[in-house]
Amino acid sequence: MRHFDLIIIGSGSGNAILDERFSDWDVAIVEKGVGSTSSYGGTCLNVGCIPTKMFVHTADVARTPSEGDALGVDLRRTGVRWSEIRDRIFGRIDTISESGKRFRSEENPNVTLYEGIGRFTDTRQLVVETSAGSETISADRIVLAAGGRPVIPEIAGIENVAYHTSDSVMRLEELPESMIILGTGFIGAEFAHIFSSLGVEVTMIGRSGRALRAEDVDVSARFTEIAERDWDLRLNRTEKSVTGDDDGVELHLDGPGGPETVSARTLLVATGRRPNSDLLDTAAGGIATSDDGKVKVDATQRTSVEGVWALGDISSDHELKHVANHEERVVQHNLLHPEEPVESDHRFVPHAVFTAPQIASVGLTEQQAREHAINYISSTQDYGGIAYGWAMEDQDGFAKLLADPSTGQLLGAHIIGPQAPTLIQPLIQAMSFGIDARSMARGQYWIHPAMPELVENALLGLEWD
Repeated sequence: MRHFDLIIIGSGSGNAILDERFSDWDVAIVEKGVGSTSSYGGTCLNVGCIPTKMFVHTADVARTPSEGDALGVDLRRTGVRWSEIRDRIFGRIDTISESGKRFRSEENPNVTLYEGIGRFTDTRQLVVETSAGSETISADRIVLAAGGRPVIPEIAGIENVAYHTSDSVMRLEELPESMIILGTGFIGAEFAHIFSSLGVEVTMIGRSGRALRAEDVDVSARFTEIAERDWDLRLNRTEKSVTGDDDGVELHLDGPGGPETVSARTLLVATGRRPNSDLLDTAAGGIATSDDGKVKVDATQRTSVEGVWALGDISSDHELKHVANHEERVVQHNLLHPEEPVESDHRFVPHAVFTAPQIASVGLTEQQAREHAINYISSTQDYGGIAYGWAMEDQDGFAKLLADPSTGQLLGAHIIGPQAPTLIQPLIQAMSFGIDARSMARGQYWIHPAMPELVENALLGLEWD
């Protein structure tokens, strides 16, 4: 059995731990998918945030003609070259993935790359199944950064039909004329925007009464209204069974009006993701997990086993690349300086949904504030109420702020509309550095007429005691 100083399981954010300070460490990286292309580098690079946003930008451009009419401009989309779009995006992604793998395996003599699935067999010990056979390895320290995978719901017949998940749908051979998207969360919302903008007829199925129901209640309600205009949105549905053949799929539902059937050429399952802890058999390594499979960690990212840390989607409630990167830096420091450990800061974690319109959020939603009996005041500013909003003829977007009426500190910020992920950044900064809302509103210039006036006016709209 070969023993290492450090084993890293997963090649996403965990891969970034290694820099020149680890050059004298004997390190193993275990990556379950590196035997095929487009896998080294983790979820974000290969099947997540980076390629999806490259598709989103293309979709935004393709959607432009539909927005011209309100401005008095006649535009027309004459075609979409799907294979060219797909190959341009993955021509870059696959090259980066392959070069990352090559760098670690060929240019880091202290690093051994195992291409296969690793399973714990004892404390800080695992067996790795590779194409060349199995090998048992151990280490003084182990980092779990193995991410997650799509959830496949239990629907009668689903094992007998061809379906896609976010891991595969971006590599479709051809653009289908129609698509059923199962799920109304952020994955479903982004792909509904992508494919509908490229000309696909989209039907979205949800079990609850609102789309993006985890967002602030007002944002979710507004997005649901917009989604009902743009797509065939069917809420409060329960999936009973699915059938399919070479021509497509049929999804059989129970809904408010009774049984119904929807059909399409392609089925995309976008019902969430689950951590890969079960694939690692973490229990055999003594590593504690929660009921949903998340590896339990403390504030330093340490697991229940001495010498074992975890980061990213396998352990974090925030399945976001910027959170995984933050946790990676914490783990890196604690590996190098165990006598001076630092803690992760998850106080003000922002997220964005790159759908149409874009959505961004940080901090408490109004429903969370009510649930926890937190005293707050709120303010809402429409895009249509600022000069640049007039220019865009935006009728849907708004910013909503929640603040502590006694201290002026922002508690939450939520924006739905053009460039929401960019506009929210100064609010994240204010929350992170303790800048109160009144000082933020009046303590600086705001360029006129520009979109940040949305934030300025929302701040000014907070009514203090």
